[in-house]
Amino acid sequence: MDKHAIIERNATLLLIGSLLVVTIGGIVEIAPLFYLQNTIEKVEGMRPYTPLELAGRNIYVREGCYVCHSQMIRPFRDEVERYGHYSLAAESMYDHPFQWGSKRTGPDLARVGERYSNEWHAQHLADPQSVVPESIMPSYAFLKSTPLQINDLSAHLTANAGVGVPYSQEMIDAAVEDAKTQSTPDADTTAFDARYPKAKSGDFDGDPQALTEMDALVAYLQMLGTLVDFKTYDETGGDR
Repeated sequence: MDKHAIIERNATLLLIGSLLVVTIGGIVEIAPLFYLQNTIEKVEGMRPYTPLELAGRNIYVREGCYVCHSQMIRPFRDEVERYGHYSLAAESMYDHPFQWGSKRTGPDLARVGERYSNEWHAQHLADPQSVVPESIMPSYAFLKSTPLQINDLSAHLTANAGVGVPYSQEMIDAAVEDAKTQSTPDADTTAFDARYPKAKSGDFDGDPQALTEMDALVAYLQMLGTLVDFKTYDETGGDR
């Protein structure tokens, strides 16, 4: 009888051997994590949310949008052909909490940024069935008539900075002004653009005279999936 058969026939030896293998495997996987400051590979283009985008993300979470929409495209052909390049861990490095998941009553939104106009998003949020007749999404028209609370934007940036998001003191101090600048058509965005590259500016809710929760939510949706140049991660060098 060979040694392998002896172990298989002896429950005690099999248990000890199994525990030994699991222990070694666990150490190999876990031990390196104690020596790494960050396990997420950084990618070029990622930046913290603008104050307006962060406010929109807070509204997105508050209204439970994540219950029906994931932001996680898996590396499968059917997924990437429908939604775009698969999700990278680094895209969620500034999310607290991240929006990955598997529940899709509605489509995945990881690449929704710039696919539709601001007007489309505002109309879709106000009356979903007017643009997608088969939609079961409820109306969020009240967002357009709800003024955005901007006095606590600096506090939101400070809280995120406390958990590792690289907001500088300059960004925190300019939070309110940056939110107004991003939502104002034809505003001077020189300083704002320097702080937040690739940020989209303009009238998001269709009313340039008011800064509303609709402005914030649309600003957030319009940046999703737009920061990383995915041609870098496409083996063919082209768009998916």
